[in-house]
Amino acid sequence: MNKHHYVVIMAGGIGSRFWPMSRQDYPKQFLDILNTGRTLIQWTFDRFSTFIPHENIYVVTSNEYVGIVKEQLPQLPMANILGEPSRKNTAPCIAYISFKLQQLDPKASLIVAPADHLILDKTAFTKVCLEALSFVNKHNAFITLGIKPAYPNTGYGYIQFDQHSVSDNVYKVKTFTEKPNLELAKTFLASGDFLWNAGIFVWQVKNVIQAFEKYLPEMYDVFAADKDKFNTPGEKEALQSIYPLCTNISIDFGIMEKADNVYVIPSSFGWSDLGTWNSAYENLNKDYLENAVAGDNVIVIDATRCMVHAPNDKLVLLQGVDNVIVVDTSDVLLICKREKEQEIKEYVAEVKRNKGDQYL
Repeated sequence: MNKHHYVVIMAGGIGSRFWPMSRQDYPKQFLDILNTGRTLIQWTFDRFSTFIPHENIYVVTSNEYVGIVKEQLPQLPMANILGEPSRKNTAPCIAYISFKLQQLDPKASLIVAPADHLILDKTAFTKVCLEALSFVNKHNAFITLGIKPAYPNTGYGYIQFDQHSVSDNVYKVKTFTEKPNLELAKTFLASGDFLWNAGIFVWQVKNVIQAFEKYLPEMYDVFAADKDKFNTPGEKEALQSIYPLCTNISIDFGIMEKADNVYVIPSSFGWSDLGTWNSAYENLNKDYLENAVAGDNVIVIDATRCMVHAPNDKLVLLQGVDNVIVVDTSDVLLICKREKEQEIKEYVAEVKRNKGDQYL
């Protein structure tokens, strides 16, 4: 383990596409979506703790979730659980941890990863992360991990890369594309030079701070003005004045799509962003009629290709339905067509309009 290697796990989202299991006060990163006995953030921590020292693993989350993180990751030092005063997307979150680490360790290299992704092959993942750290420690470069696409998924962003490697398995990034339509996704797959964007980044902290200064100068200025307060009792108060001045922008839009020193490592480590109920369906075991069931008390009769999530203490019986998502919680029952899962966010907005925040 290298004492200058760090990880930040981003855990501030509300996971609205996993409603009604994922709620504003207890979102999906803190849930055991796949009935494995571990929550998504616990799996993420476990993955990194094999090659990054515990004291070098940080979690950035919303202030309201700090207690949940402490409860689920008791082995993490309390000082490493960082609360944001408001949700401003990933760029301010990464600026915060970067300025904090720069004060602690000017030689720091950082892996940035979401809390709620599924990675099945931990050995392959570790190997790729160490390759990325090795590359960025020798070059002023930003690495993103790209996933070799299995099918034309329209829910992921895509990375186009140069076919000539600059180092072992490291390629220059040509373009980033947000979620494409199906025809474009098929074209990407056929071309052979596109990867899914896993949203996992690796770089030296000093280099990403320079990139903030170049590409997001206003955000750089507000963090730089208060940088001496990081790692002091004044840090929390400084954030209260910094965050309202930050633009709501992702690191992808803010820096990665503009920088000319971005590289990708094409990877295969059993990755899914677990963004939707269909992604959960894809990663659960199926019965002989292709139903994926999470819950010990579910009976399925003449139903096919359904995604069912139900509490163990409640009997749920499904008969004669096909291709539906059924999610049962103590106060909400969701039944919707699987092909409509991208619209769950709209259904949540409809619930808010009709019922207020009670069920959110």
